[in-house]
Amino acid sequence: MKKFSQALIWLTVSEIVFNIAAYVVHSVAGRVLGPADYGRYGLVVTLTTMVIVLIGNGIPTAMSKYLSEVLEQNPKNIRAIKRKAALLQAILIGSVTVLFFFLAPVLSWALRDPSLTPLFQLSAAIIPAFAAASFYHHYLTGLHLFKLQAIVKIVRSFARIGFIALSAIFFGLEGAVGGYVLAPLFTFGAAILIDIFYIQRRLGLGTKTSEQEISFPTKTILAYAGPLTLFLVFYELLLTIDLYFVKALLEDDHLTGLYNAAITIGRIPYYLFAALAMLLLPAISKTTAERNTTETTTLVNKALRLMTLLLFPMITLLVLYATPILHFFYGTRYSGAENAMSVFAIGVGFLTVFYVLAFALNGAGLVRIPMRLSFFGFLAMVVLNFLLIPSYQIVGAALAATLTALALMIGILLYTETHFHVRIGWKTVLLCSFGAMTITLLSRFLPAGNITFLFSGAFLFFFYFAFLRFFGELSDEDIAPFKKLFTRS
Repeated sequence: MKKFSQALIWLTVSEIVFNIAAYVVHSVAGRVLGPADYGRYGLVVTLTTMVIVLIGNGIPTAMSKYLSEVLEQNPKNIRAIKRKAALLQAILIGSVTVLFFFLAPVLSWALRDPSLTPLFQLSAAIIPAFAAASFYHHYLTGLHLFKLQAIVKIVRSFARIGFIALSAIFFGLEGAVGGYVLAPLFTFGAAILIDIFYIQRRLGLGTKTSEQEISFPTKTILAYAGPLTLFLVFYELLLTIDLYFVKALLEDDHLTGLYNAAITIGRIPYYLFAALAMLLLPAISKTTAERNTTETTTLVNKALRLMTLLLFPMITLLVLYATPILHFFYGTRYSGAENAMSVFAIGVGFLTVFYVLAFALNGAGLVRIPMRLSFFGFLAMVVLNFLLIPSYQIVGAALAATLTALALMIGILLYTETHFHVRIGWKTVLLCSFGAMTITLLSRFLPAGNITFLFSGAFLFFFYFAFLRFFGELSDEDIAPFKKLFTRS
């Protein structure tokens, strides 16, 4: 558990840096391009990166799971698993990239904007670039090299700012899309060098495959990757399809830009907890393979508790300071997105719980449960968008996302409690709720200007945890990993 906590801190720090970089990029792009072109940028980049998530993470995630299982017991199979996953991934990504390029006119027609065609064709290069970087990200996860994984992601963060932001400033909309290709390619090149000169030597993988090393079966990877890919497909659609409904149903680039800004900020909690999901999958894969049910239950309980403690203040502060946050990142031109952002942020809290627990189930090999839940969630999302957007515009889209996420969270909590024999800490939920209400009341007496909200928010965040500490909810065990980190520093 100590290794789990330390790894989580490293990965969380890298996620924070990565997402700060992302928001710097979004802030620059939003200000340089303006709401209309920023909306177009969001449509193109979101759709292209969605394709990566839809079809590009299933095989690497399967690779990560099986690497975790053989890492200690049979490390000779690492090369075989990696090679087979790389071959399957190359075939899949190459085919999808070509298809996406030629379907660009169809996508533009569906969005009722033919001028998007050349942008979609340019963005096709994002697919292999992101897939290559993602492959090595999952490779390091499977080998449990979490510290190295975090460092590589931090490097990618700075590359992201350099390539995308500068390209947007000098070359406008086309430059911003092109810069999106260069950052992951840079990371991919760095990862290859690290793999050759460090990882392979450390694990003794620098020699050719021995005769005793098996050829990892294609069926094994695909049997796991198939349902997982479908889960990721429907989940990514849950995260992004509302933006396209806003574009198609309202036919307003300005409102599309406002909603893109709202959901970009509203997703902050989800991005931060992506590290927890990424860590849970190999950890639970390992404990499941070892049939260590006690450790598996402990890991899931720890994840649930961590999300409960942190999501309450995160969501509360996003709602309280929606206006200054939007103005801070995007400027006053994005006024009007505050209500949508507040509603969407609440939904993101629900969806984050669903996402993390889904990866816990995926790690245990139960890939069909998250797949089915996300499929029904997607259907509900489509229906709710058609019903709510015409009447409530971008707030309706946010409300559709929130209602769907709530249903998904309830569903996966019930299944997780049954399968892993975990119990939801209702006392913790109650105290966290009181803590959130307390900082909400206290916020009325604090400044909330464009800059001062940062200090007010930081004060309320720490006050919330002081509140929990006072009532005995925040234990020494909860604080220990952070104390150890700062002591080492």
